[in-house]
Amino acid sequence: MLIEKHKNELLTLLISMMNEKQNCGRILRLLILFCLYGICLPPLHAKQDIASPQQTGKTYTIKGVVLDFNNEPIIGASVFIPGTSIGVATDLDGNYVLKVPANTKNIEFSYIGYEKKVVPFNPKDLNVFRVVTMKEDSGIALEDVTIVAFAKQKKESVLGSVSTIKPAELKTTSSNLTTGFAGKLAGVVAYQRSGEPGEDNAEFFIRGVTTFGTGKADPLILIDNIELTSSDLARLNTDDIASFSILKDATATALYGARGANGVILVTTKEGTEGKMKLSFRVESSFSAPSKEVEIADPLTFMKLHNEAVRTRNPDGALPYLESAIAAREKGLNPMAYPMVDWKDMLFKDFTTNYRGNMSLSGGGRVARYYVALSYSRDNGILKQVPSNLFDNNIKLDKYTVRSNVNINLTKTTELGVRVSGTFDSYQGPIQGGSQVYSQAIKASPVLFPAMYAPDAANQYTNHPMFGNYGTSANYLNPYAEMARGYKEYENTVILAQLELKQDFSFITEGLKGRLLGNVTRTSYYDLQRSYTPFYYALDSYDKKKDEYTLSALNPDLGTDYLGYSPGSKKVGSSLYLEASLSYDRTFVEKHNVSGMLVYTVREGKSGNENTLQKSLPTRNLGLAGRFTYGFSDRYFAEFNFGYNGSERFDKSHRWGFFPSGGLGWVVSNEKFWADKPISKVVNMLKLKGAYGLVGNDNISNNDNRFFYLSEVNMNNSGRGMNFGTNFDEGYNGISISRYANPKIGWEISHKMNVGFELKLFNDLEIQAEYFKERRTNILQERADIPSLMGFQAPIRANIGEAKGQGVDISLDYSHIFNKNLWTTIRGNFTYASSEFSEYEEPDYSATPWRSKIGSKLSQTYGYIAERLFVDDEDVANSPKQQFGEYTAGDIKYKDINRDGIIDEQDIVPIGYPTTPEIIYGFGFSVGYKAFDFNCFFQGSARSSFFISPLRITPFAQPYDPDNELGGKQANNALLQVIADNHWSESNQNMYAFWPRLSDTAISNNNQSSTWWLRDGTFLRMKSAEIGYTLPKRLTSKAKLENLRIYVSGTNLFNISKFKIWDTEMGNNGLGYPVQRVFNVGIQLSL
Repeated sequence: MLIEKHKNELLTLLISMMNEKQNCGRILRLLILFCLYGICLPPLHAKQDIASPQQTGKTYTIKGVVLDFNNEPIIGASVFIPGTSIGVATDLDGNYVLKVPANTKNIEFSYIGYEKKVVPFNPKDLNVFRVVTMKEDSGIALEDVTIVAFAKQKKESVLGSVSTIKPAELKTTSSNLTTGFAGKLAGVVAYQRSGEPGEDNAEFFIRGVTTFGTGKADPLILIDNIELTSSDLARLNTDDIASFSILKDATATALYGARGANGVILVTTKEGTEGKMKLSFRVESSFSAPSKEVEIADPLTFMKLHNEAVRTRNPDGALPYLESAIAAREKGLNPMAYPMVDWKDMLFKDFTTNYRGNMSLSGGGRVARYYVALSYSRDNGILKQVPSNLFDNNIKLDKYTVRSNVNINLTKTTELGVRVSGTFDSYQGPIQGGSQVYSQAIKASPVLFPAMYAPDAANQYTNHPMFGNYGTSANYLNPYAEMARGYKEYENTVILAQLELKQDFSFITEGLKGRLLGNVTRTSYYDLQRSYTPFYYALDSYDKKKDEYTLSALNPDLGTDYLGYSPGSKKVGSSLYLEASLSYDRTFVEKHNVSGMLVYTVREGKSGNENTLQKSLPTRNLGLAGRFTYGFSDRYFAEFNFGYNGSERFDKSHRWGFFPSGGLGWVVSNEKFWADKPISKVVNMLKLKGAYGLVGNDNISNNDNRFFYLSEVNMNNSGRGMNFGTNFDEGYNGISISRYANPKIGWEISHKMNVGFELKLFNDLEIQAEYFKERRTNILQERADIPSLMGFQAPIRANIGEAKGQGVDISLDYSHIFNKNLWTTIRGNFTYASSEFSEYEEPDYSATPWRSKIGSKLSQTYGYIAERLFVDDEDVANSPKQQFGEYTAGDIKYKDINRDGIIDEQDIVPIGYPTTPEIIYGFGFSVGYKAFDFNCFFQGSARSSFFISPLRITPFAQPYDPDNELGGKQANNALLQVIADNHWSESNQNMYAFWPRLSDTAISNNNQSSTWWLRDGTFLRMKSAEIGYTLPKRLTSKAKLENLRIYVSGTNLFNISKFKIWDTEMGNNGLGYPVQRVFNVGIQLSL
């Protein structure tokens, strides 16, 4: 067989890939052992399925595929001979193979939510089994299951707010899963600020942000029940995902207690199904380029406008560039003497290539089933290679993932699950990171010096790169040298090993089940740098007649021509998670469905790299949660949930929190007065639901303030010491306090309400709409009413803040089959989430109420209202006095809010929308015709604002560098094309020009946060499009293939927005590494 023939080759490939990670040898050998175990088990058990001892005589083999009414494969459908134990389940593509005795009468097909189908067995006509289509059961059409907290629930009985999505719809051309969230999941607010490999995670929140503390605001992420980070989620391969759910309200998240206040993302990975071994491959290659680049003015324009900037502020000032220097560049004279450098072109390529591959094996028998997957991706940056470097200075991020899920039926009632997964990241890139390289290209003068000098006569035999610089001390920024001078690398590893034991206790009482789960996670990380000190040269002299120049070495004794080594940080960590649950689910008298669940959890985390005693202590948490539901006649539903959690962060008096929730639901369409009426043919399903509950949050501050009930005191602080003695030569260290004990600090509590309906029309259109409201109380806040005269060294905090939020989320899904060759689906999502301060301790703003935060949005922007630019000096003299230094005609004029004749902080007001979008939406469609399929998706964002930072783009000036990214080097900001095209000048006195009067220094008056620099973050993006072709079976069968699909796709194809300078989704990070537009080609096949 083809699989058996290549099995050893596949295992050899697996082992060779693993050996690349030598530092994880023991754990990886264990992982490989599990993979081998999973691969070797199935043939043994599969053989038992095919030939049971009771079978005698001739047997026949039937095989085929089971499809739903949309011609989509049904995974896990049962195919069996009634009255016997002979049967199999369909695989991931709906395929099955079954051997049956000659005396078989019928073959039965069944799956939850679909009508059972019985096909008579006739040995002379086996073609009837090739394609079996199952119809949705109108009586139990809603009985498909939804993944909820710690369990699965019939969709009909789910009362909480849960959104689900098919994993295939999350697939993007990026290797980062989080970039596919925006607009595809109702209730999720997501946006991407960077496109740099390794730094391109999207930020995402469930129903916005309703807390303003310094703690956790993003959702809890659970992958196979284990809490992981957004980076772990980003690295997850969509081909490995079985289900993806978003839990949004209190009823859905209450069982997670202290961890669920901000919502929950719940992901399960694929498991094996009964059947022969199936091997699947996906290989992709993509080309990525910036979706939009910041346009920089050419060097000649830079020089001319730099001169204008000096003269317009000081008519007698010395010009930075002589006309002869400008003319020489216009004539294209020697670029070593008259440089004109396009730094962006020097540093960046137009596009780069990326690669991804995934392989999975699945199958099994009645006793054991397995799913094993390997994936690899290479994401490259758009940095150019420096020819003189013997190392790769571009960004290179390699990601390897390994996953093995094995399920074993130990007995008829006992199942053991073994899951092992590993993720390994290997990064190499510029020392300062891709975003800094990009921003440095906009912070350097294009005319002071070239990136590198060609050797002069005295340096003909110099064998090191001669990087350009200016002056006498090599203290100017050369972005090319900064990119070329070395690289950093890091290795990040996450390994999880999980055992799960499920026990059916129906022999005690029907519907009783138990479950035990244990998981160990190990993480490790290290980084390092290898770099050299560039040799810098400056132009010493230039003979224009001879066209000869001489250079002077600026740092001949400091430069190096070899790579040095600098170790970085090393981090290791481990966590242990234990879970025990007991559940009961039973229906009495065919009408009364009762279920209950109790879950006990224990978590412990350790870190080996903390620098303080308190942070070095292991983290431990306990929790007990429960769910109790009742359903009557599939019409009326009630649910009660609770979470009872303990937190180490709080004093014993506040350590435990109890968080209950409840919900009610009514499936109107199941009522007799509805089902028997013509309306039921139009409105096939209508469900009303409502829920209310409490959810706690103990992660209300950063890790530096882990134990609020303990003081943080340094008894030996030299910074607070004193000197004594006759000569003051006896020094004694002092005492400092960084946190005061407060045993009254406790849980942040979220009060959540949710009402909504689910509707299905014409059997094709599904609509789900919900209105939610939340009140967040006990938010930790620094006290503002305690006077400084009290003499406290550290801020005093208390649970005194409150916030509230509300909104709606709506999802629509339409699916229709026109005929056997044509089908389509249409989907859309809309989320509106707004939140505001309701209680906030602040100074008394009764005289200037517009300065109060109470009633304003949580991420509200504040600033001055800019009216226009000053017309002339008379306009300046007759306007209120602005307290921001000197200003003149062409500078920004602000509105005097309190009319006191002075523009100062008393005139700061809320302006624009919040920085977190209040509206996220998306819509798209898929259409298939015969073997072709096409889909596209649009993503939109509205009601958000962001600031352009004038300090960061002020042309000609020393760059604003609050984080010391330049290391004290001098530079001159480049001139953005938008400033060159649209600025106030004596010849263009446009009061609403983009840029005020030019200057070669930062003008404080123009750099204030104001409406002048505020921009609308609204945009609509064509997020993705894909066209694919699936080869006909008659061709794939000749190649011994089950399926072969070829496709071409693209991401971030175009963007519609009023803002044109950079990609709107990047917000105020527009000078960073751009979001990428990606074109992708791929092939998917299965054996």
